[in-house]
Amino acid sequence: MRFAFVALFAAFAFAFGYSSPTALAQEKAGSAESAKATESLSLAGGKIVVTKPASWKTMPPKSNIIEYEFRAPVEGDESSRITIMSATGGIQANIDRWIGQFDGLKKADAKVEKKEIEKTTAHIVELEGTYKESMGGPFAPGGGTKKLENHAMLGAILELKDGSTVFIKMTGPKKVVAAEREAFQAMISGLKNK
Repeated sequence: MRFAFVALFAAFAFAFGYSSPTALAQEKAGSAESAKATESLSLAGGKIVVTKPASWKTMPPKSNIIEYEFRAPVEGDESSRITIMSATGGIQANIDRWIGQFDGLKKADAKVEKKEIEKTTAHIVELEGTYKESMGGPFAPGGGTKKLENHAMLGAILELKDGSTVFIKMTGPKKVVAAEREAFQAMISGLKNK
């Protein structure tokens, strides 16, 4: 009799979609992770939308000129810093400035790719070497620099048809940046123009 009751309950649960409290908690956690994975970021005054990778944790920006700041990966002792902001100054001048943030790096050492995504031109820059971290930030000269060996930068300058630009920059230990490269590239490739 007891077996018949258990079998009947199992059939009822299957037919009507019953989930145990544990399964419901796991489903809710999975939904929260999915929501993180699909978080949209509005850039350039709403002219571009990108999807933030799930492996990036939102952080308070260290400067008021930074629109978004992230840490990736979320867990672990080593991480990269990602910043997103609108800025000016020209494409090549900014790429040259990024190259100059690495000790002894020359233009020939930089990997630069240019591609069209919808109505936006993406200039993607990859750099490796000894990163000269500005202690006061890039816009506070005189704060000194700290040299960080085996570091990398993955940057993208998004150039809109109206001439405005958005800068996305990831810096950190070489292996950490390499691990986040695919997520970074997918975010750039998936951008949408409004």
